[in-house]
Amino acid sequence: MIMTPPSRILIVRPSALGDVCRTVPVLATLRRAWPEAAIDWVVQSEFAAAIACHPALNETIRFPRHDFGRWWRSPSAVLGLLRWLDDLRRRRYDLVFDCQGLGRSGVITWATRAGRRVGHRSARELGWLGCNVRHPAPPGAHTVRRMMSLAEGEGLEPVYDMRLYAAAEDLAWWAGFRRERGAAGAPYAVLAPTSRWPSKRWPQSHWSALLGPLRERGFGHVVLIGAPGEHDQVAGIVRAGEGLGPDVMITDLVGRTGVGRILAIIAGADLVIANDSAPLHVAVGFARPCIGLYGPTDPARVGPWGAQDGVLRATSAGRRPVNFKDPRLGDSLMRLIDPAEVLDRVDRIGHARDPVEVS
Repeated sequence: MIMTPPSRILIVRPSALGDVCRTVPVLATLRRAWPEAAIDWVVQSEFAAAIACHPALNETIRFPRHDFGRWWRSPSAVLGLLRWLDDLRRRRYDLVFDCQGLGRSGVITWATRAGRRVGHRSARELGWLGCNVRHPAPPGAHTVRRMMSLAEGEGLEPVYDMRLYAAAEDLAWWAGFRRERGAAGAPYAVLAPTSRWPSKRWPQSHWSALLGPLRERGFGHVVLIGAPGEHDQVAGIVRAGEGLGPDVMITDLVGRTGVGRILAIIAGADLVIANDSAPLHVAVGFARPCIGLYGPTDPARVGPWGAQDGVLRATSAGRRPVNFKDPRLGDSLMRLIDPAEVLDRVDRIGHARDPVEVS
């Protein structure tokens, strides 16, 4: 239990994007508890835009993971990593929270030399060795609840504030982009059909089947988003949209936007539909109506926080637990979700046109 208010606090949650978004309540909790403290966050460089504009945060400390990734083969990478860790130590944090719970985050936490380094006893890859205060993790809990258990273990009152904040320049870019295409002010749906893991992907044919019915529901503009290297996962959807004629505008931005622009796109969306992926958690951060499509992963643990009414999970008779990394799965589970079910959920949750926060 913390007795003396800390003056310098660090959150260690470098990745991944969805998990960075889901860690924001820890930041909100720390800020409520210690309004005068400086609170920083170690985050992978490519995900920094997700939190950089949050008003509760003092500084994002970018972790260039790709630069250090092959440190054992590159003396210059070793030197760069050592300098980066030494800079972290020189910041003299009083309190550090390892919200990632892996070997890498454990090393970062240990390197701060902070007097109080908080993490979970069950941290993987011996990550717990970097902490000198180790709390139990609630078994089977949602990821948000699991991370918040660290703050609660320190005697703090939890603040489940998931809000995200888009940068003004990114919002301005998106507004200008839509004006140029004659879509300013029109309702739009964001689809996130891609995933690194084939087992999490809803088939392109199923996504394509949504386009016409979405237009009938007022979504004449559909925006596709995804990571670089995933464009082949939406090619069939784009072709299907083109076949519907001018009544449906498909904006294909897969691999063409950074995290900051993804936030801006989702911030104004009237509807977000996604596989188990980061855009769902961004949608929660902007209070956007969202529908999450789940197969091998459990939405009770990794679903959109507070938005369970928009979750659909594939079920099959006699289903046993599976590993989403198993290449034998393919999309066998995901294809069990019928497009009609998704459209029914669209009708149930509706859509919203509320203003977004601009930093």
